Amino acid sequence: MKILVIGAGAWGTALAMNAASRHTVQLWARDGAQAAQMQAAGENTRYLPGIPFPAGLQVASGDVQPLVAGADLIVLGTPMAALRSGLAMLHGSLQGRQVPVAWLSKGFEAVPEGAPAGSHGLLGNEVCAQVAAQLHAGVLSGPSFAQEVARHQPTALVAASEHADVRDALVTAFHGNNLRVYANDDITGVEVGGAVKNVLAIATGLCDGLNLGLNARAALVTRGLAEMTRLGVALGAQHDTFMGLSGLGDLVLTATGDLSRNRKIGLLLAQGKSLHDAVQSLGHVAEGVYSARTVLQRAQKLGVEMPITETTVALLDGSMPVRDVVQALMGREPRAE
Repeated sequence: MKILVIGAGAWGTALAMNAASRHTVQLWARDGAQAAQMQAAGENTRYLPGIPFPAGLQVASGDVQPLVAGADLIVLGTPMAALRSGLAMLHGSLQGRQVPVAWLSKGFEAVPEGAPAGSHGLLGNEVCAQVAAQLHAGVLSGPSFAQEVARHQPTALVAASEHADVRDALVTAFHGNNLRVYANDDITGVEVGGAVKNVLAIATGLCDGLNLGLNARAALVTRGLAEMTRLGVALGAQHDTFMGLSGLGDLVLTATGDLSRNRKIGLLLAQGKSLHDAVQSLGHVAEGVYSARTVLQRAQKLGVEMPITETTVALLDGSMPVRDVVQALMGREPRAE
């Protein structure tokens, strides 16, 4: 199988590395200098330092069209902000040739400046429906840190698409001895889980950074899962999806794992860092920072109550100081679970 991974960030590189022992894998980097450096060093020193590439991994840059033409599966390993342009490019490049496409992005697309009043952020599958509706496409998601996947540590993911050929291609490409891939046709549910868990991880990191205790962390994770599920079901997702890998699994990992960038943002805010300084210190994208507002915006448009998300957005926007966050959540009126 010939796999093209477009985007040489941590996650795209990790998956390319994992699959290269079984398939022909080309990892395309937008930055030619970065591609040359990775090829020379035999590793992605920027995002996954110290983890050598497998012998079969090919690094490329420049014109991506010839690579697209020869691929059996195309994976977009870009942030959510670049998904629209990536899908549009593939729609034009494939010219009706049906090649399975998947993205790794997690989040809601931000509403562009100047958009009409009432506009809201879109999930990846909604973006695809707008710009490349004819593509057979889906998402690969689930509880996973790039470093562990690159090191071939045991991981389980979800391949979600309404198209069986996309699910099958992702399972064939990535399922192996150390990486299990489960198929799911509820792409909306899988994407909502991947988006909302990042926001909740910021809140949980704040909780841990303030030393509020394990009881508080458990409450945040559990009530956060309820928020995630309410939003997903309102968008047409299946309730059971949120009890699986892309819901509960991804939430627990991102909210509690030391490798979580979103959790790290919460920890740094608890230490008194500004949001700008916290983001700059990471050196990587923390999707929860950028998608929190669009998650809340979508929930409010649907009339879905998400108090943890709302409080997190207020914190990120600077309209609520850290010291008031706990009171804002604990001071809510009592209600049935």
